[in-house]
Amino acid sequence: MISRRGFLAGTAVALGGPYVARAQENAPIKIGWLQALTGPNSSAGIGFNRGIEFQVKAINDSGGVGGRKIVLTSRDTQGDPTKAVNGAQELIHREKVDIILGPGNSGECLAVTPIVARAGVPQMHPGTIDKLINTEKYPNSFRVCASLQQWVEATVHYLADIRGAKTFALLGDSTAYGSVSVESSARELQKRGLKISHRSLIDLTTTNLMPNALHAQESKADAVMIWTASTGMLSRLLNARGQLKWNVPIMGHPTLGSGALGALLDKPDYWKDVYQVDFRNCCFKPDGKLPQRTADFVEKLKGKVKLDDTVLWYVAWGYDAINLCTEAVSKTNSTSAEAIIGYWNKLRSYPGVFGDYTFTVDNHNGFPTSEVVAGVSNTFRNGTHSIAKGYR
Repeated sequence: MISRRGFLAGTAVALGGPYVARAQENAPIKIGWLQALTGPNSSAGIGFNRGIEFQVKAINDSGGVGGRKIVLTSRDTQGDPTKAVNGAQELIHREKVDIILGPGNSGECLAVTPIVARAGVPQMHPGTIDKLINTEKYPNSFRVCASLQQWVEATVHYLADIRGAKTFALLGDSTAYGSVSVESSARELQKRGLKISHRSLIDLTTTNLMPNALHAQESKADAVMIWTASTGMLSRLLNARGQLKWNVPIMGHPTLGSGALGALLDKPDYWKDVYQVDFRNCCFKPDGKLPQRTADFVEKLKGKVKLDDTVLWYVAWGYDAINLCTEAVSKTNSTSAEAIIGYWNKLRSYPGVFGDYTFTVDNHNGFPTSEVVAGVSNTFRNGTHSIAKGYR
């Protein structure tokens, strides 16, 4: 069965021949961008957006991709899956974008990815929930980030294997992301024979987290895993922990290391012994230096992109995502879904700033597990952290 879009495209080529082909060669590259840019879960989206806008401007200012400018059309989902779905429908059917980036929040991705798959539009996202990547159901969707399982394994490895924790409190927000993350963490801990002393999901609007911190403390947990992208919720938990003088390590979502969270803490000491899922390419090495390509990237951002209230890898993700899109168009000389997806399926060790990406027809999880580490939250400087001690 030929789709309406395919039928119209075929008719246009038949009627216009080389004239239509030349028009398509000069047409802009339309990229749709779905992300929470406002609301309680917007911290990651703001960082992603800075990287995306920075690189779109840089490419357009240098003449575009083979003379073709990028048209970036954004929709602020506000962290609401319904708004994300509506935004996706607009980008696909009204704006007729060539590629969709996002959503960045996994709960929104769960709602949007099947819709984008039915439309056949190439999609890249940083949604971590494992089932978002399924090459049979969603052959058009690629993850440019570590998966939730990789995040969970890295967190348990650090807290249990390096820090020696044996009893865990599991906390998450009450969104789909938080619920799935806590469940995945519980499975990993149980598989490892480790004890779960406390487990709860917290509504993002909860203003007093002292009862939650107190319950976790009374459970005798010697480590806490927490999963939410909300700086407000995380800061309230860390403030409560500090007031209780409960000195146990906490690790979880990368937002634990954001400058925006640090600014919300009542005391700098409340950021001690806090760690976030982080990535080798975007962390300071033991010698205090960044990997060379990351250092070059930070230098390029100076005076153009704010890093003191976000996380560097968020910005690097957006930068890499645009480059992965434009390289596919440049190398194939096409914006067709088949060409872009086919090109991504053959990427091997693509050297991004955030990480090295490898995709195959059967595996759209592109991020290497070896690059997922624990970052020390209170070493935050220009969006970057030191890798926690204990890694080789």
